[in-house]
Amino acid sequence: MAVYTKINQKEIQIIEKKFNIGKILSFSGIKKGIENTNYLIKTKSKKYILTIFEKRVNSKDLPFFMKLMYGLSKLKIKCPEPVRSINGKHLIKLKKKNACIVSFLNGKDKKALSPRDCYIVGKNIARLHNASKKLRLYRNNTLAVPKLNKLLATINKRINKVQKNILDDMRNEYKYLKKSWPKKLNSGIIHCDLFIDNIFFYKRKYYGFIDFYFSANDFLAYELSICINALCFNKRGRKYFLNKSKSTNLIKGYESIRKLNNNEKKYFNILCRGSALRYLLTRAYDYLNTPKDAYIKIKDPREYIQKLKYHQNINAFKDYLK
Repeated sequence: MAVYTKINQKEIQIIEKKFNIGKILSFSGIKKGIENTNYLIKTKSKKYILTIFEKRVNSKDLPFFMKLMYGLSKLKIKCPEPVRSINGKHLIKLKKKNACIVSFLNGKDKKALSPRDCYIVGKNIARLHNASKKLRLYRNNTLAVPKLNKLLATINKRINKVQKNILDDMRNEYKYLKKSWPKKLNSGIIHCDLFIDNIFFYKRKYYGFIDFYFSANDFLAYELSICINALCFNKRGRKYFLNKSKSTNLIKGYESIRKLNNNEKKYFNILCRGSALRYLLTRAYDYLNTPKDAYIKIKDPREYIQKLKYHQNINAFKDYLK
């Protein structure tokens, strides 16, 4: 989440007219994240999240995201549920941009996950995957690894200021992954962005997932590879290293609900390399293109340079287990 679009009382009045949520008593921008503008809205009895969709989100994808969160909520998956306007629609216009209001999810993200937390998260990822199979929805993953050449083409040599020759390294990695990427694995709707700030805990217990605006159809095991990179590395000084207690528990938790097959295990390292390259490229893009006055903290691409190199130095599924 982030704040790119500033709103004032005029926009608040529009929201009050469009939605039957009562008088809005306060609103405040949410700094975390880098994609869309988000505000916490408070009425007398409830809290909501206002999301204003920025440039990177294709407006054609928004109905998918709304139907997905609504459908998952009805299937007892804890996530924000879109609020319908008085006209029965989930989306409105604010400052000529698409916007929505979703229910507020109790709790907050943790600064770090324990191995036990990783087990519970893995278990709930599998539950999410099983539930999403029941929804007749489809969205092509625009950031699927075989399509990363489009994003890669937007990165110029200025990124070499971060690390010498990193642009060539990313190009070479993409060539390798495009050739090695699996053609067919178990697929379905995945969250696609389960970083620690998108996983909420309430009263010390897992509570739910938020921020489904990257969700798409892709390999189910690819979701786990994203979580290995996002949740299972520790930092010591400036160095990142895989915490195998976390990765082992994440996978065990997932497999307590849905077993990975041999083909998914065979390609697991390739999936981890692919997800590491994806986030290295998005961070490189944001590093080069985020406005200086944006109300956000730019995430360092160097983290994913290290994580990618870690995966390049191993190759077997067992290397992720303790």
